Amino acid sequence: MNYWQFISSKISKKKAVYLLTVIEHKGSSPGRQGFKMVVAEDEIFGSIGGGVMEFNLVEHCKVLLTQQDHRSFIKHQIHKGTIKDGSGMICSGEQTILFAPILPSHIDLINEIQNAIDTNSTGVFTINTTTIDFSSQEQMSSKYAYTHTNEHDWSYKEYINKKDTIYIVGGGHVGLATTKLFNALGFFTIVLDNRTDLNTFEHNSFTNEKKVISYEDITEHIPEDTTAYIVIMTNTYTDDKLVLSKLLDRSYQFIGVLGSRAKLKVMFDVLKKEGFSNGQLQQVHAPVGIKIYSQTPLEIAVSIAAQVIAIKNKK
Repeated sequence: MNYWQFISSKISKKKAVYLLTVIEHKGSSPGRQGFKMVVAEDEIFGSIGGGVMEFNLVEHCKVLLTQQDHRSFIKHQIHKGTIKDGSGMICSGEQTILFAPILPSHIDLINEIQNAIDTNSTGVFTINTTTIDFSSQEQMSSKYAYTHTNEHDWSYKEYINKKDTIYIVGGGHVGLATTKLFNALGFFTIVLDNRTDLNTFEHNSFTNEKKVISYEDITEHIPEDTTAYIVIMTNTYTDDKLVLSKLLDRSYQFIGVLGSRAKLKVMFDVLKKEGFSNGQLQQVHAPVGIKIYSQTPLEIAVSIAAQVIAIKNKK
């Protein structure tokens, strides 16, 4: 469940919530720009930094939810103890928090945001002193934009942008564990396999998309995309080689192949004889994943995720 799903579950029952967003931070503040927390009358979801600050702000929201007049406002917090705008914390740094009441009347707007996330589309979420809005047509050059003149004249925009996409070719036990982990990490996951009636594929509820295909047609299902990540983990050597050979002439952010060094050496030797260059093969992460002596499917998934995240964050 994400923030928008949580909000939808509450306001669809005619219950208002407060969406708290860190819109600015300085120094070693525990809450960073973009951190969110949703406060309902009976539970909370997410975090804006924790500690006594978060506790106090949650209690404040619960009081606000009992009132009739709901308005968006901003609140500055300084983490230096008992001073003006002090959060009660002593970790140093500062953060500015936006309080936005989300009401049952906002249900269509929240569903529109969730639909953009589900379809890996884009849009801009805007809050100011009088408006809460979402536009699927608007674009931004940065993830966040906050302008402030005074407490009555400010605006916050957040870009709901496309998630990083990872294609997992092979829906077996490792594919299932890898999908689950990358889903939790916020990737848009697509699982492809050529087998029908595969239990781990059919019960994979963590993927955004899954298809049974012919690997001969893999390029129809993985278009060239310099931002996409691909991990090949079919159930046979021949299928691994087939998929890789069809993708090597295209540009992607990451291609990895699961397997032993011995198997991969044989595969690469054959691919060289078929005309692929050392430069092309050197772009492939094989065996995929960092070396953590993985044993279980989840451990293998962790090693793959660590390698992909390192490349994504460096990018």
